[in-house]
Amino acid sequence: MKKIILIASVALLASCSQKPAETRLEIFQRINAEVLANSRAYETLQEETSTIGHRLTGSDNGHKAEQYTFDKFKEYGFEDVKFQEFEVEAWSRGTISVEVEGAPLKAVTLGHAPVSAEVNAQLIDVGNGLEEDFAALSKEVKDKIAFFSVGLSKDSKPGLHNLHRSEKTALAIRHGAVGVIIFNQVDGGVLFTGTASVTGALIPIPAVSIGLEDGMAIKEKLKAGKKISAKINMTNNSGMIKARNVIATIKGSEIPDERIVVGGHLDSWDLATGAIDNGIGSFAVLDMARAFMANKLKPKRTVQFVMFMGEEQGLLGSRYMVQQETSSGSIDNIKYMFNCDMSGNPVGINAGGMLEDTVFFATLGAELSKIDTVYKNKFSKGLGLHSDHQPFMLEGIPVLSMHSNLERHIYRCYHADCDDFDLVNQEHIRNMARFGSMLLFAVADAEKLPARKMDSETTRKFMIENNLEQPLRIAGDWKW
Repeated sequence: MKKIILIASVALLASCSQKPAETRLEIFQRINAEVLANSRAYETLQEETSTIGHRLTGSDNGHKAEQYTFDKFKEYGFEDVKFQEFEVEAWSRGTISVEVEGAPLKAVTLGHAPVSAEVNAQLIDVGNGLEEDFAALSKEVKDKIAFFSVGLSKDSKPGLHNLHRSEKTALAIRHGAVGVIIFNQVDGGVLFTGTASVTGALIPIPAVSIGLEDGMAIKEKLKAGKKISAKINMTNNSGMIKARNVIATIKGSEIPDERIVVGGHLDSWDLATGAIDNGIGSFAVLDMARAFMANKLKPKRTVQFVMFMGEEQGLLGSRYMVQQETSSGSIDNIKYMFNCDMSGNPVGINAGGMLEDTVFFATLGAELSKIDTVYKNKFSKGLGLHSDHQPFMLEGIPVLSMHSNLERHIYRCYHADCDDFDLVNQEHIRNMARFGSMLLFAVADAEKLPARKMDSETTRKFMIENNLEQPLRIAGDWKW
């Protein structure tokens, strides 16, 4: 009898000494404290931009950035870190000369313009450069240089949906234009770059960007009925290159076959160091990975932290990853894709996909607001294109992003020669690392995911409902 009582007492003492399991909120509080104290996102981005610079896919700088993040994952304690190498045709700029009415004009070549081009033709104002604008001009665009704004004019009708610069260029090519001149929306002569190709392949006509002031001056002359000619001369480089996605993996503790992919594009354009696009997003992901290791987080599902290359030149790295997953039959194992592109100082969540549990994100957001009221629990269910979530989304995989509350002035430097580290707000990139880590953990550790992968027909309907059919058709990405 004494022996039984002794055993029972020992068992009772053992059970009392066991630490109760942490609640999700307690885990969030632990993540929050650690990231506030130890975040390295700001410092690593500063180091990369000052020692490497831009991260153009296929360039020496791009290769150095790939190796830099690989080494950081290792430094943070990851054992499973891999390069995912892919070979594609990549583009880089050469020389550019633009003259309007015989006078030189400051301009920047848009990505995937021809290796060599010399065009001298009349300009035609195509308004916003949308399909209806080209259609209204019928055959007048043929053999002319199409001229339009990257954005929508102030007098555009309400609710009008803008197109990407590459989609506008595709329409110009379809209507027989021999060149494209796009003017910026930002004052002060700021020039931007970016791809003018919807496919990532070379386009057949030269495409350049000019400043707002020059663009409006030309527009006024055309509006007054003046015929204006422009001359574009350019050389560029294009050829097969090798680039590498960098993938660091934490294996799930209970459902390791199910994966949550979180990523941001590491590559940038070469006019500056790409500190905002997408240094703040990709280096926040890098710090989220550091936080997971530092806090010994082992969620139920496997988490893959991905530095994508080639996003700026046509989602090259993310397309390759999805192609590999599809061909190997493992695409169904990816249950969510969390994309961080120009992400910082988050105030809410955008969840794209077929939500089955509408309470999940409301509850999660309320907990994040308890951590810090800077987080406003904003929620939306929108879908967009032209970032690394797109290839996953087209496979029906639910996608996530965070609503950023960044300082408005930084957007002046989007794809421009002023996108440098002085634009980075340390608090904002740290906020992305801490709230992003909490969102990622909550999804990866959920008992049941709030959304499921959609089949092909449901995905098709979802794209239509979100007004994505037209741009996907223009880009040749409409699968149905």
